[in-house]
Amino acid sequence: MACKILMVTMGLDIGGAETHIVELSKQLKVMGHDVAVVSNGGVYVPEIEKAGIRHYQAPLNRRSAGCMLRSLRILKQVIWQEQPDVVHAHARIPGFLCGLLHKHMGFPFVTTAHWVFQTSGGLRYLTNWGQRTIAVSDDIKAYLMREYGIPAEHISVTINGIDTDKFSPEVSGARVLAEFGLDPERPIVSYVSRMDEDRALVARQLIEIAPSLEQHVPGVQLLIAGGGNVFDELNKKADQINRQLGRKVITMTGPRTDINEIVAAGDVFVGVSRAALEAMAAAKPVIVAGNEGYQGLFGPDKLEEARLGNFCCRGLELSTPERLLDDVSTALCMPAERAQGVGAYGRQVIFDYYSVRRMAQDCLDMYETVRRKAYRVLMSGYYGFSNAGDDAILQSIHDNLTHASGEISVTVLSNDPEQTKERYGLDAVPRFHLLQVWGAVRRCDVLLSGGGSLLQDRTSTRSLLYYLSVMWLARLHGKKVMLYANGIGPVARSANRRRVKRAVERADLVTLRDHSSAKELRDMGVERTDLHITADPVFTMEPETEDRVGQILAQAGINKDKHFAVISVRSWPGTGTFAQELAAVCDHLYEAHGLASVFVLMQPGHDRDISRKVCEEMKNPAILLDQSLTPKELMGVISRSRLCLAMRLHTLIFAARAAVPVVGLVYDPKVSSYLEELDMPCAGEVERFDRAQAITCVDQLMADYEARRAALCQRSCQLTQAAGKNERLLLELLSKD
Repeated sequence: MACKILMVTMGLDIGGAETHIVELSKQLKVMGHDVAVVSNGGVYVPEIEKAGIRHYQAPLNRRSAGCMLRSLRILKQVIWQEQPDVVHAHARIPGFLCGLLHKHMGFPFVTTAHWVFQTSGGLRYLTNWGQRTIAVSDDIKAYLMREYGIPAEHISVTINGIDTDKFSPEVSGARVLAEFGLDPERPIVSYVSRMDEDRALVARQLIEIAPSLEQHVPGVQLLIAGGGNVFDELNKKADQINRQLGRKVITMTGPRTDINEIVAAGDVFVGVSRAALEAMAAAKPVIVAGNEGYQGLFGPDKLEEARLGNFCCRGLELSTPERLLDDVSTALCMPAERAQGVGAYGRQVIFDYYSVRRMAQDCLDMYETVRRKAYRVLMSGYYGFSNAGDDAILQSIHDNLTHASGEISVTVLSNDPEQTKERYGLDAVPRFHLLQVWGAVRRCDVLLSGGGSLLQDRTSTRSLLYYLSVMWLARLHGKKVMLYANGIGPVARSANRRRVKRAVERADLVTLRDHSSAKELRDMGVERTDLHITADPVFTMEPETEDRVGQILAQAGINKDKHFAVISVRSWPGTGTFAQELAAVCDHLYEAHGLASVFVLMQPGHDRDISRKVCEEMKNPAILLDQSLTPKELMGVISRSRLCLAMRLHTLIFAARAAVPVVGLVYDPKVSSYLEELDMPCAGEVERFDRAQAITCVDQLMADYEARRAALCQRSCQLTQAAGKNERLLLELLSKD
């Protein structure tokens, strides 16, 4: 399917990143896509316009407030006019400005990182890496993860794709030789780069070593192409050396677009990054050297190191005039047969790893992850509060939606949008920012309210009113509303019960996670007959890998042969001596059944203190797993246990999903409701907890352990199938006019 792509970059003058953008745009056009470019202009504009690519001019190369505001206005106008399927920004200023517009216009937005940026002071805040990022090398990917905290799964690594027809041994340099009066019978070293202070180290060194190089290789000629802020200085230095040597050894061309002919005119090429790759495609021996490091003459022994850094030499020793002189002299004096072999190997590397078509396909694959989908879903729930249970709901719903259809995009109303984006790769807006919530509702096709126990007033009426208000806002905009695998209640106040009844009756689709929720709605007077009882979406989630779970347990001092019970508690008012009573139960698990107690934190801020208190009251050793774990990691830890004793609903669901027998500690009706769904025992209510009753409950379960485990496994499979019904019903709703 053809895609409409808007490239946004600083300018289109000579440079590796600029050439990358030009070649990428042209290849995408060849592959049938519609491409436009916004930039400050430059020497490559005629080339892209000749290829049928539209160009819009904006002062994106300037960081001044006036230029940035002007660029912002132009970009907004172009995006409204073009209506691109994806906006692809390159460099810091374009990325920052497109990021500002993306928040309000909602277009799909990716960036490419061509190099590393300074992050000191406020510069970090002038950087926006979009919904997804394309890095041109593995070391830049590592940099993005380290310096900006971008998740690895949000970054794809592409290549500097080279047009092997444009850069080929068949291309002639005769026109360039004639233009600059170069002698084709004498050796020529070509070099291409921007002549800016931060790019021209090797150009400066080539000029410096020219007299010595003339002594080693009489008749040598240096062909140096590129323009920039130190060009005049270097050109003056070159003129001085030419006069000193009595002939024109150094030719400074200034900025050029015929780089393939510049490369073809030389016998040996010196440079880095894209320029080095282009010379390799032309089958020239290449000395890889630039501002960030020096690698030397490229050959098979340098391939892995060079590819890792995208031929930029990052992390290598810096270039010195002495090393450069030695390698250039050696390369120019190689026998013709060996020089041809070196060049042929370099060209084969380009064919194997750096085709421009592959570069374009890498970008198209990334565009696919962010492009506008047929259906836009907005999720409203208790998200962004560092609660593993609700985070598990979020992750499960998103995974299920993605698996059900490739045409669904998801945005989340989150208390911590940045955390939600970082952990789960989802677009997120602040749940209490009215204008952004309004915009997100306006853009969506359906609001999913849930999962979880959102419609209840036990925690507060304010919380209930928030979720009902979001549903009201969606209906106001004519959007479909689905209550997704909700747990209903308790709703105590009569006014709140009327509000919930009205909201449920007006919803387009209602799925419930348990039978008690359906009963609660019927008790409120809800008469609709299409209440679908499914299951909590977390029943579809898979635990973390065995290796990762083993690492977590090993770090906590739990070897693979140790039997343990997982304990999950949370702070709750009015529990009195609960900590002491539960500590006695945990001691009994150790003494009677050989199970050590491992405490997990589903919501650290609410669970840590009470967990520590229970541990302190115990006579036997206990382990508090006090580290930040993902929902999948928590499920993985629970799957290694023999028993789960928990207040937290989703700890029980994690255990049931892993077929680990559970004993509930009831602080809320939702816990007892799900214990009934699972046919698992209750050890008592935490507000009047009795150790003797709890110990009896645990002993009975352990006495009939294998039978209870088998029954739980069967029930878990049933609930997993039921949870899958949520997406099927949603797709039916989305397909209705």
